[in-house]
Amino acid sequence: MNSINKPKFLMKKVKLFLLFFVVAAAFTACDNDNDDNNEVLKPTATNIEIGTANNKRALIGRDFHFNADVIAGSKIADVQLKILPKKGEKYTKDWKFELSFAEYKGAKNTNVHKHFNIPADAPEGKFDFSFIVLDENGSQLEIKEEVTITDPANMPADPLIGRDMLSRNDDLIYYMNTWVEPELIFKKNDKITAHAQVSQIMGDGILYSVLIKKSLNYYPESIDNLDFKKVIVISKVEHKGLPAASKIATLQKINDVWGGESIVVGADKDAEGNPTTADKSWQSGQYNWVILYKNTTYNLSIYKSMPITINF
Repeated sequence: MNSINKPKFLMKKVKLFLLFFVVAAAFTACDNDNDDNNEVLKPTATNIEIGTANNKRALIGRDFHFNADVIAGSKIADVQLKILPKKGEKYTKDWKFELSFAEYKGAKNTNVHKHFNIPADAPEGKFDFSFIVLDENGSQLEIKEEVTITDPANMPADPLIGRDMLSRNDDLIYYMNTWVEPELIFKKNDKITAHAQVSQIMGDGILYSVLIKKSLNYYPESIDNLDFKKVIVISKVEHKGLPAASKIATLQKINDVWGGESIVVGADKDAEGNPTTADKSWQSGQYNWVILYKNTTYNLSIYKSMPITINF
């Protein structure tokens, strides 16, 4: 090859090399894309609550609350809850508790909301609580937290809701799970008096009595989850520094007059002074009367809900 053609030959080699590099890079990119497309997605969970108000506490023989919003990688194969002995802890007996919920199988996304009783034979102590979601694609999510199980008899406070009563224009129509009328119906301008008592408490705490439209599909189970744009507050009571075995009620003495637990259907403001507009506006339909109490000293919460009807 003469020296004149040599630069042209080198340029051809350079072009061929560059073409090979571009093609190889394209194949590599395609391979990477395929790898990305084949990645196995794991389930995820948000809005997790372990125990009422996420206090991570359980009482022997009592209701236990769990909540989580789950999105599967593919589809849910199984959902499990486990309470297992914690390494290094000592217990009065061998004990574990496991639950599986087949009703979520095949779902892509769902709300796991469960209530179950802690068995009477559970020992006190600290345990590992596991929430497990198995995915049909073979992946899994496991969230582990510590929970404390206690005998209610050993609690400094053990809030209980009682003496719950409803009156319409001062006529008693419901008291302590007894319906004087088969359906509790209130009309526009009727006075609703909603009475409730919380006993076996001490220290500091707060009590709310509220009305919530069922059409909102909103079911708060603790004061921490109250959305005041959605609830009509009938009464609010706070206490501080109570001795052991105390009780409070929605009925309060205000300016030497007993009251503070009534609202008129159609009132333009609730007991907190908030306008009854938007989601809080009065409408005909089904409502829930909800009693919520939180002992802020010991981080203990309790609630009770019952249906009423409003013809506005």
